Amino acid sequence: MQVQFNSDSSVMGTANVAERIETKVRDKLARFEERLTRIEIHVHDENAHKHGHDDKACTIEARPRGGRPIGVTEGASTVDDAARRAATTLAQRLDRHFGKSNRHGHDPRPEKVM
Repeated sequence: MQVQFNSDSSVMGTANVAERIETKVRDKLARFEERLTRIEIHVHDENAHKHGHDDKACTIEARPRGGRPIGVTEGASTVDDAARRAATTLAQRLDRHFGKSNRHGHDPRPEKVM
Protein backbone atom coordinates (compact mmCIF):
# COMPACT_ATOMS: atom_id res chain seq x y z
CA MET A 1 0.00 0.00 0.00
CA GLN A 2 1.48 3.30 -1.08
CA VAL A 3 1.00 6.35 1.19
CA GLN A 4 1.27 9.90 -0.11
CA PHE A 5 1.37 12.84 2.33
CA ASN A 6 0.57 16.44 1.34
CA SER A 7 0.38 19.57 3.48
CA ASP A 8 0.42 23.31 3.22
CA SER A 9 3.28 25.32 4.67
CA SER A 10 1.28 26.61 7.67
CA VAL A 11 0.84 23.09 9.09
CA MET A 12 4.46 21.96 9.09
CA GLY A 13 5.43 23.06 12.60
CA THR A 14 7.91 20.28 13.31
CA ALA A 15 10.13 18.17 11.10
CA ASN A 16 8.39 14.87 11.85
CA VAL A 17 4.73 15.87 11.31
CA ALA A 18 4.46 13.91 8.05
CA GLU A 19 6.15 10.82 9.49
CA ARG A 20 4.10 10.92 12.70
CA ILE A 21 0.74 11.29 10.91
CA GLU A 22 1.58 8.71 8.25
CA THR A 23 2.49 6.19 10.97
CA LYS A 24 -0.79 6.79 12.83
CA VAL A 25 -2.86 6.42 9.66
CA ARG A 26 -0.99 3.25 8.59
CA ASP A 27 -1.56 1.72 12.03
CA LYS A 28 -5.27 2.52 11.98
CA LEU A 29 -5.80 1.17 8.46
CA ALA A 30 -3.35 -1.77 8.64
CA ARG A 31 -6.09 -4.41 8.46
CA PHE A 32 -7.09 -3.10 5.01
CA GLU A 33 -3.54 -3.02 3.61
CA GLU A 34 -4.02 -5.94 1.21
CA ARG A 35 -7.23 -4.44 -0.16
CA LEU A 36 -5.94 -0.90 -0.79
CA THR A 37 -3.56 0.29 -3.48
CA ARG A 38 -2.94 3.80 -2.17
CA ILE A 39 -3.79 6.24 0.61
CA GLU A 40 -3.48 9.99 0.18
CA ILE A 41 -3.30 12.19 3.28
CA HIS A 42 -3.83 15.95 2.99
CA VAL A 43 -3.48 18.23 6.02
CA HIS A 44 -4.04 21.96 6.01
CA ASP A 45 -4.88 24.93 8.19
CA GLU A 46 -8.17 26.45 7.12
CA ASN A 47 -7.39 29.83 8.69
CA ALA A 48 -3.73 29.94 7.65
CA HIS A 49 -2.00 32.42 9.95
CA LYS A 50 -4.95 33.08 12.29
CA HIS A 51 -5.51 30.93 15.35
CA GLY A 52 -8.88 29.36 15.91
CA HIS A 53 -10.74 26.36 17.24
CA ASP A 54 -10.91 23.34 14.93
CA ASP A 55 -9.08 25.15 12.14
CA LYS A 56 -6.83 22.21 11.18
CA ALA A 57 -8.23 19.70 8.71
CA CYS A 58 -7.18 16.29 7.46
CA THR A 59 -8.54 14.61 4.35
CA ILE A 60 -7.70 10.97 3.73
CA GLU A 61 -8.56 9.21 0.50
CA ALA A 62 -8.26 5.44 0.20
CA ARG A 63 -8.15 3.62 -3.12
CA PRO A 64 -9.58 0.09 -2.89
CA ARG A 65 -8.32 -2.39 -5.49
CA GLY A 66 -10.68 -2.27 -8.44
CA GLY A 67 -13.05 0.17 -6.77
CA ARG A 68 -13.82 3.85 -6.42
CA PRO A 69 -11.87 6.06 -4.00
CA ILE A 70 -13.34 6.58 -0.55
CA GLY A 71 -12.52 9.87 1.17
CA VAL A 72 -13.19 11.58 4.48
CA THR A 73 -12.38 14.98 5.96
CA GLU A 74 -12.23 15.80 9.67
CA GLY A 75 -11.30 18.95 11.55
CA ALA A 76 -9.72 19.56 14.96
CA SER A 77 -7.55 22.04 16.81
CA THR A 78 -4.36 20.11 15.94
CA VAL A 79 -3.35 18.23 12.79
CA ASP A 80 -2.69 15.09 14.87
CA ASP A 81 -6.23 15.09 16.22
CA ALA A 82 -7.69 15.81 12.78
CA ALA A 83 -5.68 12.91 11.30
CA ARG A 84 -6.75 10.56 14.11
CA ARG A 85 -10.41 11.46 13.59
CA ALA A 86 -10.16 11.11 9.81
CA ALA A 87 -8.43 7.72 10.08
CA THR A 88 -11.10 6.47 12.49
CA THR A 89 -13.93 7.62 10.22
CA LEU A 90 -12.24 6.12 7.15
CA ALA A 91 -11.74 2.78 8.94
CA GLN A 92 -15.49 2.71 9.70
CA ARG A 93 -16.34 3.44 6.07
CA LEU A 94 -13.93 0.80 4.80
CA ASP A 95 -15.47 -1.73 7.21
CA ARG A 96 -18.88 -1.00 5.69
CA HIS A 97 -17.52 -0.99 2.12
CA PHE A 98 -15.67 -4.30 2.37
CA GLY A 99 -18.33 -5.84 4.60
CA LYS A 100 -21.02 -5.28 1.98
CA SER A 101 -18.96 -6.81 -0.81
CA ASN A 102 -18.12 -9.83 1.36
CA ARG A 103 -21.70 -10.26 2.54
CA HIS A 104 -23.17 -10.18 -0.94
CA GLY A 105 -20.37 -12.03 -2.69
CA HIS A 106 -19.96 -9.29 -5.29
CA ASP A 107 -16.79 -8.34 -7.06
CA PRO A 108 -15.99 -4.63 -6.60
CA ARG A 109 -16.65 -4.00 -10.32
CA PRO A 110 -18.46 -6.89 -11.95
CA GLU A 111 -18.13 -7.30 -15.70
CA LYS A 112 -21.23 -6.73 -17.80
CA VAL A 113 -22.57 -9.85 -19.44
CA MET A 114 -24.58 -9.41 -22.63
